[in-house]
Amino acid sequence: METKNIEALLNTIKILRSENGCKWDREQTHQSIRQNMLEEAYEAVDAINDNDIKHLKEELGDVLLQVVLHAQIADDNGEFNFEDIAEELNKKLIHRHPHVFSNVKVNNVDEILSNWDKLKKEEKPHRKSVLDGISKAQSALMTAQKLSKKAVKVGFEWESEEDVLNCVKGELEEFLCADNFDDKEMEFGDILFALVNLARWNKIDSEQALIRANKKFEKRFRKMEEIAKEKELVLEELSLIEWDNLWKKAKGEVG
Repeated sequence: METKNIEALLNTIKILRSENGCKWDREQTHQSIRQNMLEEAYEAVDAINDNDIKHLKEELGDVLLQVVLHAQIADDNGEFNFEDIAEELNKKLIHRHPHVFSNVKVNNVDEILSNWDKLKKEEKPHRKSVLDGISKAQSALMTAQKLSKKAVKVGFEWESEEDVLNCVKGELEEFLCADNFDDKEMEFGDILFALVNLARWNKIDSEQALIRANKKFEKRFRKMEEIAKEKELVLEELSLIEWDNLWKKAKGEVG
């Protein structure tokens, strides 16, 4: 595999961070560009969801830019460099795939994942709780999924999907019975957490499901705006019935 483009990229970032480079790039720190990592990763996920391969290539480049820039910042600080990142990652991948790089035998994907978790635990002996290691920067929905999956791995699980559904219903009833804002907010959170578990039971990624729902709503609402404009309707003056008719028409046209 040719590495000339990788070397060229690393050199470009090094020049940008140098004394004769770009003032903006020189001023950046791990903290100042941390949000960029999240934004670029989400844009890459958007491209995957849209099955836009050309756009995906571009967005993966933007994600890689964040990695290389952080690596150069660390190198400038005498902490680590891109080579260190690649070396550590490669060692980790080989260690966690003994069924490929060693003589461990596995019969299915479940055994592969089980081995992965076991090896990961051995690598991180400082973690005392099953719930350790969950990112504090990700969305609350993703955190709920992680918490649930980690708890399930040690047996904290419902016996059936019906039990999960009953939990959702129970949390909804508690929300309806709450008589102040603080309690309502807490019970609503419990509803969301229960729904995340319902999604897990059906092998649904809650974050992706909500992303799809958001996109669907946006597409339909924009279509309603188009229809209303064509009919010279003022959105703020529409009745509930008119809104409902617009929604049904938009739904029929864009799905």
